[in-house]
Amino acid sequence: MSEPFQRQPLPLPGGHKKVLLHSCCAPCSGEVMEAMLASGIEYTIYFYNPNIHPLKEYELRKEENIRFAEKFGVPFIDADYDRDNWFERARGLEWSPERGERCTMCFDMRFERTALYAHENGFPVMTSCLGISRWKDMKQINSCGVRAAAAYPDLMYWDFNWRKGGGSSRMIEISKRESFYQQEYCGCVYSLRDTNRHRVTQGRERIKIGVQYYQPDES
Repeated sequence: MSEPFQRQPLPLPGGHKKVLLHSCCAPCSGEVMEAMLASGIEYTIYFYNPNIHPLKEYELRKEENIRFAEKFGVPFIDADYDRDNWFERARGLEWSPERGERCTMCFDMRFERTALYAHENGFPVMTSCLGISRWKDMKQINSCGVRAAAAYPDLMYWDFNWRKGGGSSRMIEISKRESFYQQEYCGCVYSLRDTNRHRVTQGRERIKIGVQYYQPDES
C-alpha cells in the first residue's frame, strides 16, 4: 500500500485566507479543492459555465461538482446558465481553434462574472481550476484571470500552477477514487463538433453524453 501524500501548505498571496474558486467540473477541481482544504484555506466554489453544451452535459458536470462539494461541506454558488449570452459573444468565432480567440472570450466571460461576485461578496482572492488540465493553455487562462480581477482594486487573481508537484496526476487519482463523470470534450458545442469530427477520422464512435465515468483502480 502506498503512503498517503503529504501536502505542503499552499502559498496563498497577500496573507489572505479566503478564496473564490471558479470551477468548471469535479475532475478538474478535485485536486484543487483537497489541496486548499489541507491548507486551511476558506473557499467557496463558483460554478459559472454557460459554454457547456448541451444542457444534459451541463447538468451532469454541475451535479458531480455539487456532490463533491457537499462531501466536504464546501459552499457552492450555482450561477446563471445564460448560454444565449455566451453564443452571442461567440458569434464570428465558431471556427476558432482550440486555445484560440474563442477560448479567450470564454475565459474572459466566466472570469468577469466570477470577479464581480468576488468583489460584491468580500472575497479578496479568486482563482480557477481550469489550468490544471494539460489540454488547456495555462498562460491564456491566467491572463484572462488577471485581467478580470484587475477591474476591482480589492481583488487579486491567484495564478498558482495546480499542475506542479504531481497535481495533474492526483487529479486523475481523485477522479478515479470518486468515480467522477468523465467528460470527453472541453464543453462548448464547437468543441463537441470538432472532437467528434476528429474521432470519426480515427474510426472511433462519436461522444455519448452521460456514459463515461472514471473507474477506481483495482487494488
